[in-house]
Amino acid sequence: MTKLYDRGAFEIASDVTYLNCAYMSPLLKEVREACEGGLEVRSRPWEIKSEKFIEDVERVRALFAQLINGDSDGVALIPAVSYGMSLAASNLSIKAGQKILVMEGQFPSNYLIWRELAKTRSAEVEVVPFPKGHQWTNAFLERLDERTAIVALEPCHWTNGSLIDLKKVGDKARSLGAAFVIDASQAAGALALDVKELQPDFLVTVGYKWLLGPFGLALLYAHPKRREGMPLEFNWMNRKGSEDFTKLCDYRTEYRDGARRYDVGERSNFLLVPMLIAALKKVLSWGVNNIQSSVGELTSLIAQEAIRHDIEPIPPGCHASHLIGLQLKGRDVNAVAAKLAQEKIFVSARGSSIRVAPHIYNNAQDVQRLFEVIGSMGNG
Repeated sequence: MTKLYDRGAFEIASDVTYLNCAYMSPLLKEVREACEGGLEVRSRPWEIKSEKFIEDVERVRALFAQLINGDSDGVALIPAVSYGMSLAASNLSIKAGQKILVMEGQFPSNYLIWRELAKTRSAEVEVVPFPKGHQWTNAFLERLDERTAIVALEPCHWTNGSLIDLKKVGDKARSLGAAFVIDASQAAGALALDVKELQPDFLVTVGYKWLLGPFGLALLYAHPKRREGMPLEFNWMNRKGSEDFTKLCDYRTEYRDGARRYDVGERSNFLLVPMLIAALKKVLSWGVNNIQSSVGELTSLIAQEAIRHDIEPIPPGCHASHLIGLQLKGRDVNAVAAKLAQEKIFVSARGSSIRVAPHIYNNAQDVQRLFEVIGSMGNG
């Protein structure tokens, strides 16, 4: 593995310690440049050919497919995780009396739609509670049974980084005939994901966190057996032949190949798409495994320092390499996060934890600075 540290690639002020990529990544300089280039393109519409609506979008598909070991035909461009989860729900079957398994405290975009689906089908959402010892995998395996129709979860809990073994849970879900849906927003780009191994029915992620891309553009991967479903909307771009603008009013019924039928309208955004291309290319150039390993050294150091300061971290082996929650033992997490922000150290207060999410723009000095300020606050 290559040890990575590249603060200079990002738009981060010299006096800022940013440990909050799980909230929103800072912009890569290359991503900002891509946005500025997109503005130049958009300012001269007479130069925008019909091919431009297709070519850059196809580059995004190919890059994201490479990142997750999938194929371009399985990738759709969408605006948000909530959109992708709604699309998944509309294409999955569930009967009265069956259940949908989710994590306690799961992010709303991967919970609210399942509650609505269960209500309309006289089904049930079963919330798997936070397990003792952060053993999410066993907790899910114990509750997977013949009544389970859908399992919808996250590779690691978004509030504290506690891990779940997606392979084990997905394998058991398939053995029971249950659909498997993943919100990879807190993993894609920083945690190795292989859709050929995991075989999710749908995997969805935002672009603005660990993929280091723009806000407002997300990605969906559909398993080959899920690529003939019904899109959420009926736009002209997801129809075959849509690159020929002279024939748009032929109103063709055939969709473009694969998951392209699920694309959101106006997905050929001339600012966001180039930004996401630049971000994906940079992540791939570093390598997700290298990012995971390099950032993992930082979260290990954070865990060690937490214990030294009488703070309880998620235990080793139970948290993602890029994301760790710290229990502050009675201290107000919002007050701690606010105090850190005053010192230009940025983390998130999530649930009962301080969530620390470093990236390769961080180093050991950033960790030291974090705990110097926390230590100066005492236990009050």
